[in-house]
Amino acid sequence: MKKLELRDKDKQILKLIVESYLKIGQPISSGLLVQKYKLSYSPATIRNIMVKLEDYGFLSQPHTSAGRLPTDKGLRYFVNSLLAETLFPQAAVDFFAADFSSRGDLNSLLVQASKILADYSGNLGFVLSPRISRVNFHHLRFIKIAENKVMTILVTPFNLVLTEIVQTSTYFTQFELEKASEYINQNFSGKSLSVVRDYLWKELPEHKLRYETTLNKLITLLRSSLLQEEKETHLFLQGTSKLLEKAELFDMSRLKALFQNFEEKAKLAKLLSDFISLDRVKVLIGSEAQDPDISDCSLILSHYGSENQVLGSLGIIGPKRIPYEQIIPLVDIVAQKLSQAIKHNT
Repeated sequence: MKKLELRDKDKQILKLIVESYLKIGQPISSGLLVQKYKLSYSPATIRNIMVKLEDYGFLSQPHTSAGRLPTDKGLRYFVNSLLAETLFPQAAVDFFAADFSSRGDLNSLLVQASKILADYSGNLGFVLSPRISRVNFHHLRFIKIAENKVMTILVTPFNLVLTEIVQTSTYFTQFELEKASEYINQNFSGKSLSVVRDYLWKELPEHKLRYETTLNKLITLLRSSLLQEEKETHLFLQGTSKLLEKAELFDMSRLKALFQNFEEKAKLAKLLSDFISLDRVKVLIGSEAQDPDISDCSLILSHYGSENQVLGSLGIIGPKRIPYEQIIPLVDIVAQKLSQAIKHNT
């Protein structure tokens, strides 16, 4: 690979090729660029630039006589330039602010968010819901609702209430659960249940004589909760039919595998959860996701929650030919609106 040295005119031609490809989906020729954009460069100069960009891995040529297509690397360079321009116009997507104005529980807000993402992007919108074990809590309570079922009620520092019903083979009295709740609230407020479990497991030998039965049972309950959480789906999807309308933009075998992932939400949720980051918006293009089932796709993701706690992620899955300059700010604004709604409406 040659050393990367792009001049301003190289960057301009790459940008125009990517923009043209995103619109028409066909190989872009030098003649088309000259005709469409009234460039001052000759077709020969543009061809030389395109050869250089191909050598650098930004473009590919499907046939000898054809124009060039942007590679994943070329699309990445284009998207990075958009992100570098801080392309997050707050006013651009404010027209749907009212969609989050109604009061409701968390799940209804997450459904609204996924629907907004799908409707305004014309692609698939997704929201990963919080995993209760990873959320820092202000207050917690365990309630016995059946012989083998315990409900966990968790209140976050900004008063979001999360609940989970855990199946357990260990017998608990309500008194034991109240004592366990009291102990956790006194010693672990501001932490997460996974932190509580790890701490208790580590410290159990020091308390073995006095608390062995109680701590063992509590650890068993927390382990059951985390194991159950790993198996359950925490993913809201909207707009799968919108991808079918764009079937020509996908390899059909990969599109079929992608829809199978949608049906097996646990696998897709695991994939998406691996990409949660603190970036304001993260863009994954084709092969960057390192999953062959979505190598024809682009993922545009962000996270929601509070300043101190990431609750989950949301975003859009669509073809690589997606209007990034519109989708990036859309995902960013929906993440902000959802975070605000969780704080104020729940």
